[in-house]
Amino acid sequence: MTNTHSFHIPVMGIGFTADSPIKVAQYGIDSVISLVDDILLEKLRKMYCTKFEMPYNEISEKIEDFRAKRITSYLNLVNDITEKKFNKLKNAAIGKGNEIKEYLSLLPDNSTIKQEFNKISVKNFNLNEIGNWVKNNLSIGSIDVNIMTKIDKDNYANGEKLSIEFNDAHAAVRGFANSNLRSSLVLSAGMSPRLYGYLENFEDFYPNENGDIKKKIILKVSDYRSALIQGRFFAKKGLWVSEYRIESGLNCGGHAFATEGFLLGPILNEFKENREQLCKLANEVIMPALKSKNLTVPKENLQFKITTQGGVGTSEEHNFLMDHYKMDSIGWGSPFLLVPEATTVDSNTLNQLVNAKEEDLYLSDISPLGVKFNSLRGNTKDIEKLALVEKGKAGSPCPKKYLVSNKEFTEKAICTASRQYQSIKIKELDTLNLSENNYKKNFDKIVEKSCICVGLGTSALLTNNIDTKREGEGVSICPGPNLAYYSKKISLKEMVNHIYGKTNIISRTDRPNMFVKELNIYIDYLKTLVDEAKSALEGTQEKKLQKFSDNLKEGINYYSSLFDELKDKFVDTKSNIINDLKNSTKAINLLNTEIKKL
Repeated sequence: MTNTHSFHIPVMGIGFTADSPIKVAQYGIDSVISLVDDILLEKLRKMYCTKFEMPYNEISEKIEDFRAKRITSYLNLVNDITEKKFNKLKNAAIGKGNEIKEYLSLLPDNSTIKQEFNKISVKNFNLNEIGNWVKNNLSIGSIDVNIMTKIDKDNYANGEKLSIEFNDAHAAVRGFANSNLRSSLVLSAGMSPRLYGYLENFEDFYPNENGDIKKKIILKVSDYRSALIQGRFFAKKGLWVSEYRIESGLNCGGHAFATEGFLLGPILNEFKENREQLCKLANEVIMPALKSKNLTVPKENLQFKITTQGGVGTSEEHNFLMDHYKMDSIGWGSPFLLVPEATTVDSNTLNQLVNAKEEDLYLSDISPLGVKFNSLRGNTKDIEKLALVEKGKAGSPCPKKYLVSNKEFTEKAICTASRQYQSIKIKELDTLNLSENNYKKNFDKIVEKSCICVGLGTSALLTNNIDTKREGEGVSICPGPNLAYYSKKISLKEMVNHIYGKTNIISRTDRPNMFVKELNIYIDYLKTLVDEAKSALEGTQEKKLQKFSDNLKEGINYYSSLFDELKDKFVDTKSNIINDLKNSTKAINLLNTEIKKL
């Protein structure tokens, strides 16, 4: 279960990594495609078929099960293109070898593959033998896919509600399961028993006698307890979680699922201490489950990877997570938004990201899902949204309807960012006879919701000169706070060299340690919760807020002990880290005083 690289590129938005495998898989780099928007994927499939002179047959919305078929066709196309590019790279090793040199140059210096190639190149000048070694030892990056479990809306045909397997997430699972990929399905945004159960219908998710699984399951989790519960849930169905992907609750991009004050460091430590137990318990459940289903039982216990992502920004942090917490890979997300060779961001938005400072990257309420969402101030989708508000036309026409979930006014769910919902909600607000200040506060809360299911995919259309008549040209983007410390467009080689410590692309000297940054974000988040509790008319949330505060203090105590014990890590920044932790303790003590007054 080894990786070519010790990092991966997580899913970002809807379109920013939609074609990343085509760009980076030939170099052994894993990346993740979002399966939210089949309309976008169909447009990209047409574009890439034209570019690579491959046949294209449109899958229209009139075709039965079009969503699943579009996803299958796009994933098969990506797989075909990446394999052709990878084979070209391997075959080039027999000739001039520029491509193979580029592959190897991206690897860390301690890479076994890199060291072995250097040895064989020196000892053996037989090009055919070197070519055979390359073909047997280089590996392609995994083309993984992501499904947000909560984005599983009901679908209709001729006014009739379709059965559950045609729901959005279910259809996406089917699209991936029917593809010819050998890769992983990343499940995020919480547990969904009915969706998890649907995976039982596809044999590619089950292990063979050697423990190999064609289509693996990756769970994005925020804590150990969640991993334990969900891992055993899958195991009872004969399904194995091949990776637990731990993400920071707030120091990440996209939707932010805040914990109750539990910080990343202590969470990683709990996984480290309980890794063997988690594996043992899951194996004890899955083996009899497979036997009871008359399915193949592996000869040996199954294994899994544990990875993490969210806020990592230096090679020192990367190596520390790998070595101290025994991670199998580290997710580098937001910084890759500045790498056109790896992600797809339109030029205008890319320039905004290059110039973004801390205050420009904020935790917003724009998501129609009602979950905090990391966003960029001044993004063109929000400008487009505010212009409509000024014209008295608040809300989006809702052309794609992927995030419909509200049934407050309608029998069929609608989106809180839609013109239909906001129009009704504003009319209701007009009848409440509120003061001017209260009216504005409630009005702003309504119109803040943004059509991100469209906006997060538009950049891929603009970059590839694909028609945006249906979507418009407004772009939403969801970088994490860590992006503020990067200030230029970056090449793929520069980014990878930065990850492996061969160079440093962060010119600023005031970037806080990733653990400290997350802690400070959580303190700001707690301040917001306290302010909301002060203005709430109903009973206070004192016990909940106090528990949140206590968890943060426990996290600080853990970090204080951790950095005190480290002798040869973070030598140049340790004093700043310790000082930041002391200041954070003072901030929490002040908040405790406010909490006790509630």
